[in-house]
Amino acid sequence: MIGSLRGTVLERRASEILLEVAGVGYRVQLAGSALSPASFGGGELFLFVHQHIREDHQSLYGFLTAAERDCFESLISAHGVGPSLAMGVLSVHKPDQLVQILAEGDVAALCLVPGVGKKTAVRLLVELRAKLDVDTFLAGSIGGGALPTGGDSVAWDSPPMVVRQALGELGYNAEEIRTALDALTPDHDVAALDEASLLRLALLRLAGGR
Repeated sequence: MIGSLRGTVLERRASEILLEVAGVGYRVQLAGSALSPASFGGGELFLFVHQHIREDHQSLYGFLTAAERDCFESLISAHGVGPSLAMGVLSVHKPDQLVQILAEGDVAALCLVPGVGKKTAVRLLVELRAKLDVDTFLAGSIGGGALPTGGDSVAWDSPPMVVRQALGELGYNAEEIRTALDALTPDHDVAALDEASLLRLALLRLAGGR
């Protein structure tokens, strides 16, 4: 598994470069700060790399910092998020900005990413909160207390509360949300589910009820 590359840029086309390492040229997709023209001042280029392997294709994604690579890998681990969307997120928001967006439940900020609508943004807020260590960010920046609410903010108190707020952002009314969560109780321990699992189950229940 390729984790990093150091070499000379032979060619650049849009967001892809051809990076020569020890006589071998690697085609690398760029994301985050690596997209900046200032990254190519001549000489050697070092990139942290994620090697994405599928049955019929392999791709390399390059980043100037380990934080961007780790953020990219957290993004693609979320349901329905592929490398292209993850690169789009990092092209708009730096990792520390993304953590703050998740902490504040800023749906509007995520919707600035091309291809991300409100429903996708809400789902990402729920699924990525734990993956990007938002709790550590909260403890360090605002003492781990309750987040302010209002606008597009989400109060991250407990999984059921997170999901209630997220479903409200998607336009479901309080009665629909209560009914959907209550319907899950006979088959699931709702209190023991994490936010992402509970949101997926609730959305399936709501989709079947409309």
